[in-house]
Amino acid sequence: MKPFRIRLTLILMVMIGVSMLGAGITMAQVFKKSHITGLEENMVREIKLLSTTFDFIPMQGADAVSYYTGEAGKLGKLTEARVTFIKRDGTVVGDSESNPLEMDNHSKREEVVTASKEGVGHAIRYSDTLRQNMLYVAVPVTSGANFDGFIRLSVSLKSVDEGVRNGWMVMAVGLVILFAAATLISYRIASGMTSPLEKITRVARRISQQDYDARVDLRRKDEIGLLGNAINGMADSLQTQLKTIQDNEDLLQSVLDNMTGGILLLDAEGKIALVNPAAENMLSVSAQHITGRSYDELKQYYELTKLIKEGISERIEIHEERKVYIPQETILRMDGVPMFREQSGKEFSGMLFLLQDVTAIRRLENMRSEFVANVSHELKTPVAAVKGFAETLLNGGVHDEKTAKSFLQIIFDESERLNRLISDILDLSKIESKQSPMDYAPVDVSTFFGTMMETLGTVARKKRITLQTDIPDELFIEADEDKLRQIFINLLSNAISYTQDGGRVELSVRDQQDADGNEQVVFAVSDTGIGIPKKDLPRIFERFYRVDKARSRSSGGTGLGLSIVKHLVELHHGAISVESELGIGTTFTVKLPMLQEQDGV
Repeated sequence: MKPFRIRLTLILMVMIGVSMLGAGITMAQVFKKSHITGLEENMVREIKLLSTTFDFIPMQGADAVSYYTGEAGKLGKLTEARVTFIKRDGTVVGDSESNPLEMDNHSKREEVVTASKEGVGHAIRYSDTLRQNMLYVAVPVTSGANFDGFIRLSVSLKSVDEGVRNGWMVMAVGLVILFAAATLISYRIASGMTSPLEKITRVARRISQQDYDARVDLRRKDEIGLLGNAINGMADSLQTQLKTIQDNEDLLQSVLDNMTGGILLLDAEGKIALVNPAAENMLSVSAQHITGRSYDELKQYYELTKLIKEGISERIEIHEERKVYIPQETILRMDGVPMFREQSGKEFSGMLFLLQDVTAIRRLENMRSEFVANVSHELKTPVAAVKGFAETLLNGGVHDEKTAKSFLQIIFDESERLNRLISDILDLSKIESKQSPMDYAPVDVSTFFGTMMETLGTVARKKRITLQTDIPDELFIEADEDKLRQIFINLLSNAISYTQDGGRVELSVRDQQDADGNEQVVFAVSDTGIGIPKKDLPRIFERFYRVDKARSRSSGGTGLGLSIVKHLVELHHGAISVESELGIGTTFTVKLPMLQEQDGV
């Protein structure tokens, strides 16, 4: 396809060429006609001059032909034209170039007929005698009884044709020069007209390729300038709208990327249109692989796909919870709503599903229920014991001194147990609600555990348990001393309680660097006690969880000690872990930072 500039140039060249050709033809015709008209007028004058000066002699027959033919030859040489004398009846009696006796009757010749009617006749035709175009002019002449007919002059148009040809040659050269100049001017005009349009086209193409910074640089005030300004205005509007759209998309994408809930968007055909990162993590899938595919790709989650199929087929809202395994058991809540197009409000366009991992919530609810049940049970046991023995004493048992003393001791022990239980519950509640402030200060580890071992030594000696410590000298840690004591009193007391008589409890302390290069102190409390079954290890830090309920109660435990320890370790920005084997012993490892980077609450 030719550029518009070339096509416009060709159109202008054709128009100029046609105009110049038409002008040339017209000028040639005018030149030829004016030249012939001049010849005709000149020949008429010559004929009229001959009619007044020629000596017409009355003759008949061959003498007349001979006379007029001879005179015609003389006149022809003088006028440089063919001279013919024609009688009224069309008989040729004299001709300067041909034998009149061999010539046809001229009464029907055009110039003779016109001359007889109008007084002057002229015609142009090809002469078979001379083999060229001739101009014939005839005028009627009457000289009394001597001659009544026509004098006709004829001249060759060869000179006229040559003049016209020469004029055409001159005109052709001029036309070629003019055409070349017109071509150059036409191209310049077309270029001036199309150049701004080409600029506008290039800018429009760049805008169509999403280059919204492109602008038309025109200073014109005409329609093309207005078009350029309109293109610039359109680009400004598109740029503003695109920025708004991009900002909204970025905001929406940021919301989708940072949502804790999973988003799963399906179109009307059940193909996955959108999956946010949270949903990818929940379902262990990749958006790149499943986007554009059917929801059947999630067939490993049968319960979820069943709900999705129900929502799409019935086009109803879905609010359900299902257990899935990815690979561990996870509880997902799925809320789905059908979507319809805004224009009609009835055309179904897909389903939007919100996925929420409620495993932790449900676990906390179960723990809360278990906590309430355990607290009720733990409180009820000592209260029932106190009430039972108090009733026995009221009913007369107080008179038996030995029995009364035994019952009062039981009441005292149960009240102490009840007091410890309430105290532990209050401590745990304060810790979990962040209402237990941390008072960090340097603690000399060796001195700290020396005092503690003296306190616990009495209990250990009763069971003939050996207490061993491996603590480096001059080791300090930044911690809340009271809460640190509570941590290790619990751990060491448990180790002593669950170690058989004659066993061993060991405390070792060392300093090391963590993976980030920060200094930390590692405490290990080991015993040679009864150990903990592997199935119970993940739950021993839960509130009121006991491996051996009967043994725990007999040892005076409340079931909250390890839960309190875990929370206190976390308040120190540390971590606690446990390793145990049945019949061999248990080791609790506590890792605490040597220096606290920020205050705990």
